[in-house]
Amino acid sequence: MLCLGTLFVGAYQGFAQFYRFAASEVADDAFQPRAISFVLAGGVVAALAGPALGGFGGDLLQPAYTGSFLILSIVSLLAVGVLTGVNVPRPAVLSGVDAAARSLGQIMRQPTYLVALFGAATGYGVMILAMTATPIAMAHHHHGLSQTATVIQLHVLGMFLPSFFTGSLIARFGVLRIMLAGVLLFFGHVAFSLSGTGFYSFTAALILLGIGWNFLYIGGTNLLTSTYTPAEKGKAQAMNDLSIFLVGLVSSLGAGALHSSLGWQTLNLVLLPWLALAGIAILYLAFSRARLGAVA
Repeated sequence: MLCLGTLFVGAYQGFAQFYRFAASEVADDAFQPRAISFVLAGGVVAALAGPALGGFGGDLLQPAYTGSFLILSIVSLLAVGVLTGVNVPRPAVLSGVDAAARSLGQIMRQPTYLVALFGAATGYGVMILAMTATPIAMAHHHHGLSQTATVIQLHVLGMFLPSFFTGSLIARFGVLRIMLAGVLLFFGHVAFSLSGTGFYSFTAALILLGIGWNFLYIGGTNLLTSTYTPAEKGKAQAMNDLSIFLVGLVSSLGAGALHSSLGWQTLNLVLLPWLALAGIAILYLAFSRARLGAVA
């Protein structure tokens, strides 16, 4: 029953991930990066309220944490009420060229789509892998539960707090530069992971990991919205998220085994080729766009 209930929670979260696309579709082109960013900024509330509500409900009912799950249900119902009151304009009726949707294969073969997908998948995969391994690594290096909880909370704040200004950074510097900055922040995470296994090394590494995820995920989402027409958005968005979360699933499942066989620092070293490839892909798209602009 616990697994079944958690499966439903996961399905709820899967649908909720599309809020960022809904926000982008009702915003004009200039505000679109900020709209996506502000939706994800709601994660700041989750980072602060989630653990507090979970802890509050832990001892309310027996068995333990029954109250926590009931609070989760109430919060979800409140979200339904909020969404019911949101007036989202209905899509315009498409005709002619706009209604002619390309196949999924044609959409995915676009370099921009591939870079957007690979960037966001890299952000999610690397973040999930390192974050899932962190509590195991900290326990292995004799850190207490309170220290581990602090590191994870700071990491989650690093994931979502930058959302208040990531959209503005994209509007000012361009989406590819922000995505590249996300890759560089991931390199910073690896560097701090290699600097030691003390509390402050873990803290700095996980904060950079969170901010890097934010830049890559929001940047990848923003870049993706330029690769499809309104008639194509359903399959283009769905394949993007399916791919990203499959990568996240594999990373989550593999984190424990990789830490057990490689150790914390070697596990992070293994991430370097993946990060290098993501950086090369983003630079390739940037240079391709610059070359096309020069030709034009």
